[in-house]
Amino acid sequence: MQHNTALQPGISAVVPAAGVGSRMQASCPKQYLPLAGKMLIEHTVERLLSHPAVADVIIAIGADDSYFAHTRLSERPNVRVVLGGATRAASVQAGLDVVNTQWVMVHDAARPCVSHADIDALIRQAQSHPDGALLAAPVRDTMKRADAQGQVAHTVEREALWHALTPQMFLTQTLIQALNVAGDQVTDEASAVEALGGKPVLVPASASNIKVTHPEDKWLAEFYLSQQEGKS
Repeated sequence: MQHNTALQPGISAVVPAAGVGSRMQASCPKQYLPLAGKMLIEHTVERLLSHPAVADVIIAIGADDSYFAHTRLSERPNVRVVLGGATRAASVQAGLDVVNTQWVMVHDAARPCVSHADIDALIRQAQSHPDGALLAAPVRDTMKRADAQGQVAHTVEREALWHALTPQMFLTQTLIQALNVAGDQVTDEASAVEALGGKPVLVPASASNIKVTHPEDKWLAEFYLSQQEGKS
């Protein structure tokens, strides 16, 4: 994958949304579940678009997606849709194919509560570091590694361990090159940049930046969204 057009100043956001979210035990992909009066993905994308530094959002949807056309996003002029792939990396690559800005952030469709303050911090750090940056949260719990029988093999030292969150932000050409090298198996974009030898900066994020993965996460997300009404 190689960009043929000159990249313009600014930041685009890519949202991979081709997954089915089976852990939600729902009748539709989790990104289309109702949440506080909208679909989950509508909250997520509108949060990104409402940030003044984000020029546009590219959403990678599944080949059999029959839901997106019914969202409020389908007619937004600064939202573009591409066909995603079988993996997260493939969907992000499809989005990168149409990015025309120098910088790109990748954000999970199921993280509707990211704050503008965290996005501000991410942008500052990413644009001042050669390998980009990602929002993250320090691990607070004691960590255990299991053996094949589901028993504790050993306790993992939690000092210096972080949960990788999103958005993650990089120079567009850097991320294109990284995904070309790393392939389809990486589970986040920072891992691809790491495969090139890069060391993205970890940017501490608010605990409200949760990922809606299980049914009970919806209620927590609705609480955080209610607290953020009228705030950035």
